[in-house]
Amino acid sequence: MDNIKHHLIEGSLFASVIIFLFLANIRTTLIAAIAIPTSIVSAFALMAAMNLTLNTISMLALTLMVGIVIDDAIIVLENIYRYIEEKHHTPYAAAMEGTKEIGLAVMATTLSLLAVFLPVGFMGGIVGRFMSSFGFTSAFAIAVSMLVSFTLTPMLCSRFVKPAPATGGGHSSKDSRFFRFLDGHYTRMLEWAMAHRKSMVALCGLTILSIVPLFIVVNKNFTPQTDQGMYNTYLRAPEGTSLAATTNMAELLAQDIRKLPGVTHTLTTVGSGSDRAVNTATIFVKLDDLDKRSVGQFDLMARTRELFKKVPAGVVTSVGQVNQVGGNANFNQADVMYAIQGPDLDKLAQYSNALLVKLKAMPGTVDVDSSMRAGVPEVRLDIDRARAATLGVSVQDIEQALNTLVAGQTASQFDAGEDQYDVVVRAQERFRGSPEGLAKMTVPSTKVGSVGLDEVVRMHPGTGPASINRLNRQRQVTLLTNVLPGFSQYGIQQGLQNDAKALGMDPGYGAAPTGQSKELGRTGYYFVLAFSLTFIFMYIVLAAQFESFIHPITILLTLPLAIPFGILSLLIGGQSVNIFSGLGLLLLFGIVKKNAILQIDHTNGLRASGMPLYDAIIQANRDRLRPILMTTMALVAGMIPLVISGGSGAEQNKSIGVLVAGGQTLCLLLTLLAVPVFYSLWDDFGRSLSEGRLGRMISRVRIRLPKREPAPVEAPVARQAGGNA
Repeated sequence: MDNIKHHLIEGSLFASVIIFLFLANIRTTLIAAIAIPTSIVSAFALMAAMNLTLNTISMLALTLMVGIVIDDAIIVLENIYRYIEEKHHTPYAAAMEGTKEIGLAVMATTLSLLAVFLPVGFMGGIVGRFMSSFGFTSAFAIAVSMLVSFTLTPMLCSRFVKPAPATGGGHSSKDSRFFRFLDGHYTRMLEWAMAHRKSMVALCGLTILSIVPLFIVVNKNFTPQTDQGMYNTYLRAPEGTSLAATTNMAELLAQDIRKLPGVTHTLTTVGSGSDRAVNTATIFVKLDDLDKRSVGQFDLMARTRELFKKVPAGVVTSVGQVNQVGGNANFNQADVMYAIQGPDLDKLAQYSNALLVKLKAMPGTVDVDSSMRAGVPEVRLDIDRARAATLGVSVQDIEQALNTLVAGQTASQFDAGEDQYDVVVRAQERFRGSPEGLAKMTVPSTKVGSVGLDEVVRMHPGTGPASINRLNRQRQVTLLTNVLPGFSQYGIQQGLQNDAKALGMDPGYGAAPTGQSKELGRTGYYFVLAFSLTFIFMYIVLAAQFESFIHPITILLTLPLAIPFGILSLLIGGQSVNIFSGLGLLLLFGIVKKNAILQIDHTNGLRASGMPLYDAIIQANRDRLRPILMTTMALVAGMIPLVISGGSGAEQNKSIGVLVAGGQTLCLLLTLLAVPVFYSLWDDFGRSLSEGRLGRMISRVRIRLPKREPAPVEAPVARQAGGNA
C-alpha cells in the first residue's frame, strides 16, 4: 500500500511536468494538475456510496487513472490555449469557444472509457470478486474527470491564463524548435501515408495478424510471480508416520530455513491440511522487507529446495508462493493442478502415474506430485454371512458395533458454563488400533447374547489410499506442479491436456484443469466477455455521439492495432499475460481510442466548415498532434513509477505499467497514421455507394403523394343578440 501511494504521488508529478514541457506556462500546468487530486478525491465519495474500500486493487486503479483523469483537462486546456495563442481570443472567450468546440470529443472519450471499465465491475468468478472494485473505482474517477474538465478547468482558464509574451515574430508555444521538428516530420509521414493507402492497410493487417504468434510466445499465468516477502513449504512423510515424528522432522527443517539470509521467522503447523493427515506439515516462511535484504524471494525458495534434498527417502516436499486468490496453506495447492476422473481407483492410479512421468519431464516444472496417497495400512473386514446367521448376528449389528467402538458415537453433551462439549463414546486406543484389539470386540446376538467379532468376520490386513477425493461425484486424482519463474502456467497446462488425450483413456474417464488452473481458464473467458462488451458498448456510445455508423468503426479499428504492441512490451519487459496485464489491455484500449476520437472529431469540424477532405485530414491531425502527444506522454509519465518500481508486490503493478506504457508508446505512430487513412477509405466507400448503383437506384425512387384539395372556407357565423347562431 505504501508503494502504491508513492506511485500515485510520483505519477501525478511526472504527468504535470509533461504539461509544462509542452505549454511552457506555469499557470496552465497548475490548472491541469489540479484535475488529478480533484478527480481522485471526489471519487472517494462514490466509492463510499458503493461500500468500496481503499485496498491494493482500488489504489492501483487510482494510480492508473492519474494519466486518464488529467487527459480531459489537458484536451480542454490545450484547445483553450490554442484559441488564445492562434486566434487571439480573450481568456474568457477562449474558455467558452474552446470548451464548446472540444466538448463532443471529450464527452465521447469519457463515455467510451466508461464502456471499457464498467464491464470489469461486473466480471464473474473469483477474479470478479476483487476486480469489481477496480472497474468501479476507475469508472468513478473518469466520470468525475469529465465534470472537472467542463467546469473547473474552463473557469480557471478564463481567470488565470495569460498568453505567453510574444517573441520576435509573434511566435506561439507551437513554434518551439522541438514541436516544429515533430510537426514537420509527422506532416511528411502523414502525406506519405495518404499517398500510399494500400501499403498502410497492408501494414495494419500484418500488425493485427502478428497477435497470434506473439500470444503463443508470451508466458501466460494466472497471477504474476511477485516477491511477496513470504512463502510456504510443505512436507509429507511416509504414510503411517506419527504426529511426533512429523513434527520433529518439520522443526529440524524450519531451523535450517531460519538460517537463510533475509528470513525473519517461520511458523510450523502439522496436520493442518484439508484431510488433517498427521504425516503432513506446513512451514510458513516470513522474509524481511525487500529493501532490507539482498536475496530475492525466488532465490530463497530455490535454496529451500536445496535444503530439502537431505530429507530421508520417501518424504515428499514442495515450496510454493502464498495463494493470492484465497485458499489455505495446503499441500494440495500448486500453480498447475490437473484432475483425472473415473470410477476405478486402479485405473486412475495407472493414468496418473503415466501423466506424472510426462509432467516431470516438462521444462519449468518443480515440486511435481500427485494427490494419490497409497500405502496406508488398513484392515478389511469380510462378513461370514452364513456363520453370522447361525449365531443370530445381523450385518446391521456388526456395522453399528464397529461404528460405535472404532469411529465413536456422541452419547450426550457436557455443559461448562456458556460452552458445550460432545461426549463421544468409543473403544480405547489399544482395542481399535490393531487387528488383535479388533478381534476382542463383541457384537450382539439374538441367540447367545454376544459373540466375538472374529467369529463372524474374516480380517485381511493390507494397504489402501489415505483418502478418496471426488469431483462431481466422480473419483479423482489430481496432478500438481509449481512453475519456475520465466515459464508459463498455461503452456504446462496445455502440455498436460495434450498428453492426457494421447493416453486414450477408457470411456468414463476424463481429465480437466482444477484449482488455480481452472480459474485461469475461467478468467480468460470473463476477459473475452469483457472485451466483447467493451467493443459493443463503445460502438453504441460513439455511434450516438457522432451520429454515424462509419466513424465508430474507424475508431475501433485502432484497438486491435494496439494489442500486438502491448504483448511485445510484455515480452521486452520480461512480463507475462495475467489478470493484471488483462486490465492493462483494457486501459490501453481506452487510450488508443481517445486519440482516434480527437482526430476524427476535428476532421469532421473542418469539413463542416467547407474545407476539402484531404486538406481537412492533414490540418486536423496537425492541430490535434500536440494534445495527443501531451496526453500520451502524461499517461506514460504517470506509469513510470509502476514500471521502475521494485518494492513489495511490484511485479503485479509492473505488468500493467509495462503493457500500457510500452504498448501506447510503440503503437502511437501507427495509429496516428492509420486513423486518417481509414477515415479517407471509409469516406471513399460511402461516396462510391451514394454515387454508384445503390445511389442510382435510390435516385430513381419517386414517392407520389395524393394531391390534397384545398379545404372549403366556411363563412363566418353571425350571432344575434339574445338568440342562437
